[in-house]
Amino acid sequence: MPTATATAPAQAGAVAPAPPGITKKRRKLQDNLTGHAFLIGAILCFGLFMWFPMIRGIVMSFQRTRRGVTTWVGWDNYVRIIEDPSFWVAWKNTFYFTGLALILGFVAPFFVAILLNEFRHAKGYLRILVYLPVMLPPASALYLFKYYAYDPSEAGLFNAILAFFNLPTSEWMQSPTMTMPAMVIASTWMNMGGAVLIYLAALQNIPGDLYEAAELDGAGLAKRIWHVTIPQTRLILALLAMMQIVATMQLFIEPLILANGAGTQDSATSVAYLIYQHGFFQNDLNGAAALGVIMLLVLAAFSAVYLRLSTKQD
Repeated sequence: MPTATATAPAQAGAVAPAPPGITKKRRKLQDNLTGHAFLIGAILCFGLFMWFPMIRGIVMSFQRTRRGVTTWVGWDNYVRIIEDPSFWVAWKNTFYFTGLALILGFVAPFFVAILLNEFRHAKGYLRILVYLPVMLPPASALYLFKYYAYDPSEAGLFNAILAFFNLPTSEWMQSPTMTMPAMVIASTWMNMGGAVLIYLAALQNIPGDLYEAAELDGAGLAKRIWHVTIPQTRLILALLAMMQIVATMQLFIEPLILANGAGTQDSATSVAYLIYQHGFFQNDLNGAAALGVIMLLVLAAFSAVYLRLSTKQD
């Protein structure tokens, strides 16, 4: 006689489990909401602290504010800024500093990284020693140079070294011809550590077989660097060169601290410092905005040319 199978009655108030498809959709929706929340926060920060000031500066460059009354003046601010003799002096000093920084501040970290990469012992200690100036506040490092290294008397570090080798001493920041080289030396010492670590990471990714093959072919150290090291780190070199040019063209804190702003005979006046002068000393915010837009266009043009050339090379 067949037996009937009895089903247990459902418990009162029990919730049926959700189908697997709905659970996956809900989890995906939660992940998307979380990602969009982080994205919206980043966009708001960029918009509030970068895009809005940039757009506001462009608008201000076409205006003039006098006694609380703002009027549109078109290109008058740009014409006034360009006709100012300090405008061309500032650009000349800025390009001069950028060129010197490329010669010293771009080449020196690369060869320091090659030297550190050849050491077999105390690598960690040497890397900390090279990176240590980056951890110092820029103002502290520059005051150290100003009052200790660049003292125009023989008590200054650099003058003491020159006097030890019976070489003529220098007035450093008081000399119009030595102002820019002195600022480049200080800037290179302050910022070299980050570039050295990047170059070290790139050097350690070069296969050792390439160096072994070059040594078997009789290549010396200089030829190994030229034919192996530089081609293998070409992309990193190009990227850091562009970043260095953009950074050095915004020269500001070095002349502000080392040369008290303009320097002797305006030998240290940079474009960024001229913007600071217009905005905070002359109360000419509209002129400062116009000069800032001109600098933005110059840097954007350089970046566009760099990207164009790098695309052709690739």
